[in-house]
Amino acid sequence: MENTTDKQEKFKELAKKRTINAIESIQKIGGLSNKKTYAWDEKDVAKIVKALRSAVSDMEREFGAKTNKKQTFDF
Repeated sequence: MENTTDKQEKFKELAKKRTINAIESIQKIGGLSNKKTYAWDEKDVAKIVKALRSAVSDMEREFGAKTNKKQTFDF
């Protein structure tokens, strides 16, 4: 059985990698703001922001109480 220190180290290792990946993905979404390459309106942006905020809120709740709700996104 793993001890608390091993579990904490594994958590930190995975949390760091996943947080970096999430930040990089959000930055890639920001790259879609180039109006010379992409067409979007404020409603599209609001939907993206709402979905991301919802996912963060769900993640925060997960640390308080485990749920099995799967987050999706579509326009």
